[in-house]
Amino acid sequence: MIGEKVMHFEGKATDLAALQHNISSYLEADGFSVQTSEPSEQGTLLQAKKGGFLRGVVDADRALSVLVSGTPEDFTVRIGIGKWVEHLAVMALETLLISDLFLVVDVAETAWNFEIEDKLAKHVASIVG
Repeated sequence: MIGEKVMHFEGKATDLAALQHNISSYLEADGFSVQTSEPSEQGTLLQAKKGGFLRGVVDADRALSVLVSGTPEDFTVRIGIGKWVEHLAVMALETLLISDLFLVVDVAETAWNFEIEDKLAKHVASIVG
């Protein structure tokens, strides 16, 4: 998919709950509204959306989606644009995995998507080490 970034980490002994909290705090500090799913066997999904600029570039029902899955010793972080899900905290992640968790983006969204994904990916890599 255009614009989706997948980062895989092994042997890092990372506290995944702390990583998710750090990602959420980072995005909130950058002006995003963030919502998080309940943890499940498939991982934890964070969704972030931003008013103003983002709404002008990306449809209002789209959001930056970050899926953290795996174990502290072997985990994956996927970053991409997805469909904003109302009340994400009460929705089962299993249901989301077969829906529009990550979407193919068009040319107008691609530049924004690459910029924010790269910025967030560098932040995640600096946290994990």
